[in-house]
Amino acid sequence: MPEAAVRRHIENEIFHVELQTPKRNSEDIEKDLRTFEEKYKKVVEADWIVCITDNPMGLLSYGALETIDLMGLPVHPEQLMVHLNTFHPKKELDETLAAFKAVGGKYLLAVSGDGSQRLHRLEPAEIGVEAVTVTSVELLRYIDREFPGQFTCGVAFNPYEPQDSELEKMKRKVDAGASFIITQPIIGRDERLEGLEPFRLPVTLDAWMSKKLHLLSECVGHEIPEGTPYDPMENLRELRRNYPDYGLYLAILGFKTQYPFLQEIWK
Repeated sequence: MPEAAVRRHIENEIFHVELQTPKRNSEDIEKDLRTFEEKYKKVVEADWIVCITDNPMGLLSYGALETIDLMGLPVHPEQLMVHLNTFHPKKELDETLAAFKAVGGKYLLAVSGDGSQRLHRLEPAEIGVEAVTVTSVELLRYIDREFPGQFTCGVAFNPYEPQDSELEKMKRKVDAGASFIITQPIIGRDERLEGLEPFRLPVTLDAWMSKKLHLLSECVGHEIPEGTPYDPMENLRELRRNYPDYGLYLAILGFKTQYPFLQEIWK
């Protein structure tokens, strides 16, 4: 089953490390590309999984495969996950999926995504579905229809949304072919994770690695009071203790201050 490989990642204590590609309006694109290259190589050399975002917060950015190609970076299919959202014209969506297949890509995180006026929202008619809007559910079905059996697709879970509707959405995502779940950032222990147990899919917890909780508030739409004490590394340790059977996804990792100490988390 597709989720078996993801379970092996968790059992083998493999971090998922999020990287953002440079913004299109970068003031120093060469520097930003070099920084991406350095981080990418560090994650790959550690035998962890690089997870590349797709226009996060609706900010127009370089594509994952575009950036990998520009920098001549190696692609190890078991160590690469690409986020894919619904803010793409169909032609661009198809080209991205075809390019990912061509390099042997396996893992996709299908999300509705963050929009902006500069980004085209995929229309239901473009992909031949009847829906008011295209969400991650329709995106999953489209990927499975056009690239059957090619990719192992995951979906997001937001514990900060009303749980009745969030779990109903999760059921539709699973019915559409989701094989694993990555949560929004979790701090400490969160009882809402129990709602995912009936789906019996591998779960990876997003560990927020920045001390800037206001950024987390903006990310999840959940207000966190300014001045709330927060130690990212201690939270990571606590997540490991509380949820030993779950994976760990590192967002906004400090490569200079945190990366050297990550191996100790598994001890």
